[in-house]
Amino acid sequence: MKRVSRRDFLRIGGAGLAGLTLSGLNIPIFAPKRAFACVSDTAWKFGVMADTQWKTGAGVVDPASCATTIIDVLNDQFIQHGCKFVIQVGDLVDKESVSNIRSLPTRADHATALYNAGIGFFPVRGNHESSAIAAAEIPELFPQTLGQGSHFFGATNFESPILNTATSPYSSPESLKGLTYMFDYKNVRCVLIDQFVRADGSNYDGTGSYNNNAVDQVPWVDSVLSSNSLNRHAFVFAHKNLIGQNHKDVLFGSDLTANATARDEFLCSLCNNGVRYYLSGHDHMHHCSIVRSGDLASSVGQIICASNSYKFYTPRDGDDGRETPLDQELYTIGYYIFTVDGPRVTVDFYSSSHGRDYGDFDLIAPPDGFYFYLRDTFGYSLNGNEFEVGRGESYTKVKDTCGGTTARILSGINENSETDLLGRPLSKIINTGWSDARTVRRSASKVLSLWGLADNLSLYDGNLTGLLPDSNESKKTDTYTLSMTYNRWKVHPSQIMRGNFCLATKNGSKWVNAVDMNTGGNKTFRHGPWRSRYGLGTWGVDPCSRTVWAVINHDGEFVAKLL
Repeated sequence: MKRVSRRDFLRIGGAGLAGLTLSGLNIPIFAPKRAFACVSDTAWKFGVMADTQWKTGAGVVDPASCATTIIDVLNDQFIQHGCKFVIQVGDLVDKESVSNIRSLPTRADHATALYNAGIGFFPVRGNHESSAIAAAEIPELFPQTLGQGSHFFGATNFESPILNTATSPYSSPESLKGLTYMFDYKNVRCVLIDQFVRADGSNYDGTGSYNNNAVDQVPWVDSVLSSNSLNRHAFVFAHKNLIGQNHKDVLFGSDLTANATARDEFLCSLCNNGVRYYLSGHDHMHHCSIVRSGDLASSVGQIICASNSYKFYTPRDGDDGRETPLDQELYTIGYYIFTVDGPRVTVDFYSSSHGRDYGDFDLIAPPDGFYFYLRDTFGYSLNGNEFEVGRGESYTKVKDTCGGTTARILSGINENSETDLLGRPLSKIINTGWSDARTVRRSASKVLSLWGLADNLSLYDGNLTGLLPDSNESKKTDTYTLSMTYNRWKVHPSQIMRGNFCLATKNGSKWVNAVDMNTGGNKTFRHGPWRSRYGLGTWGVDPCSRTVWAVINHDGEFVAKLL
């Protein structure tokens, strides 16, 4: 699959995710070799978290069926990362009432640390707070979903659907107000979908089931996505999945076949309007995939978010052939940081052990401590392209051009043999993006960003033992050859011969020869074109085709540059 951006031209700047140290943050110092370069001064971040249910009963630590310990730990992470807002994709509590006391106010109280740090918090409901009473509580406890109060911290343009009673005859026009809603923050539009019992006690089809409650919201979702300007990002959030891994009830019904027409219209809208990621909870695992419409013509990236709860789930069979799995990590506690840098978005997934031997446990007490590792990184750019590379396929389909610079992969095969728990092979989604090189001294090309070449995350083996994860996930890639064209007027032939003009990449804040960041190999210079016999670490310049090239095993940012 190659996705061509809707954005024909964007004035761009900045770079990718930094290797950084955050004071007081209990995550490892990022190794520069495993991270993108420093982001620009205008970059900003938001966080995403998932289900915060907590068990009730004897010996249970956290109150009101709400995972307050985990919430408080994640709040600190989001504060330390410098997030502007946080979104939670449902299941705010386990039970709506405990001992006849409503539970949602406890969840609301534990957003205070974010508010005190100037960070917005925007929830959407899950099936554990699905009643009409909870529908009335949400806008009262979280008035920011209406664009009211003092806790939206720079978010603007709040809107909820006004239902058409001709097509939604069982619901009042404003029965989704403050439940399903959208808002804008800088160059991002967020759309949050509530599919549960509405504030007037109704359901879309007049039955006692909320399973079909997303159907009549598709036109509104399409309208707010299509009105988003071309140089802006859009993300869609809900509690239930497009295709679940453990649960088989989904956004559009009790199973994958329900409301197929509305589902496909929804997927077509997301695809046509440039939405790269649909985020959900419900399954209590980290799972990334590509989900396609019934005719396979439309697709969107699905991120099922890791558990922030006392329970964890194991995948079950049941896919209908519309899903391509990409990454999977089971039985961990995790969160997500989105770094938005102009047209570029980088997503980092961090996770920690649940404090017990690796496996599917229902916790009574939260872990004694948390240590979050950087487990997955992926991203895209509005001014780039997207390429799906299946197991055994060549990377040579990756080719992109921007402002006179052409980048292409000349060699390399996706040799990753990993699968998800169900044994399905994991594809790779390679994304390109471009930045202006005016801030890069002695550069002779645009700056290219590459995401998605690293081997897929696949932590799922039930035979593993110990407190896992216990390290950052490796960012090593298959060996491949990357080539970029350069402006011949910006480099003298004598500089080429001296060997200080090359395909460069970032090591922290410093540009270095791209082969210096390899794992293994021998650094060898060749004057002239790349040859298929060249091994890892070989690099060169071909003045005839005006290209620099290198045989490498990492992704990141690249530029043709004098060192």
